[in-house]
Amino acid sequence: MQDYKTLLVWQKSHALVLDIYKSVSGFPKEEIYNLSSQLKRCATSIPTNIAEGTGRFTQKDFANFLQISLGSAHELEYLLILSNELNFIDKQLFDNLFKQVNEIKAMLISLVKKVRI
Repeated sequence: MQDYKTLLVWQKSHALVLDIYKSVSGFPKEEIYNLSSQLKRCATSIPTNIAEGTGRFTQKDFANFLQISLGSAHELEYLLILSNELNFIDKQLFDNLFKQVNEIKAMLISLVKKVRI
């Protein structure tokens, strides 16, 4: 068992959650219970599952929670594409968030491989 707060992937995913929360504040009011809520939920799921996984007793369990985080990162990636195409976020913000998500995805894949060995 380890302290999840020391993991760089958790730190980056936590920072991404904060960025997502700031970003959706400008979404149309009618999206408050739809797209903006979904973005916040799947973004929050990434560091939450990393944290939960570090509290498990086996590497296999930890790897499973990392894979759940990875699934949430893929979901977030799509929702960002949708938000951009609906013009809810501008191109510069989209590029920044998209880059963060893909960096986190790569880190999660690498960590899953390391944990499964």
